[in-house]
Amino acid sequence: MEQTVTLPRQEPRTERSTEQPRLWNVVLLDDQEHSYEYVVAMVQALFGHSFEKAFQITKAVDSEGRAVCKTTHRELAELKVEQIRGFGPDRFIAASRTSMRALIEPAECGGEDDHHPRA
Repeated sequence: MEQTVTLPRQEPRTERSTEQPRLWNVVLLDDQEHSYEYVVAMVQALFGHSFEKAFQITKAVDSEGRAVCKTTHRELAELKVEQIRGFGPDRFIAASRTSMRALIEPAECGGEDDHHPRA
């Protein structure tokens, strides 16, 4: 006697999206109320950069008006901006009353080493 075996119908495999999540730059903005010492210390504390990397970012902020501190996913970028805004005034400058300013922007044309200003 022959037996007939019915195999379950297999759905065609759909490709999972391999698209990477959008990356965002954390951009530190220049002002005249914060010293190099403050900026270097803040960048080291919040981003874990070496002194050399933090100093490079600080110089870029000073000379170009802005610098990318980190390129990451949106949630972490937003957290880093809040941490910058909450870092407090510069204890080295008496006139400093607030933290530095920062923003996030889509990382379309560069990453952590992209320190040039937008036109």
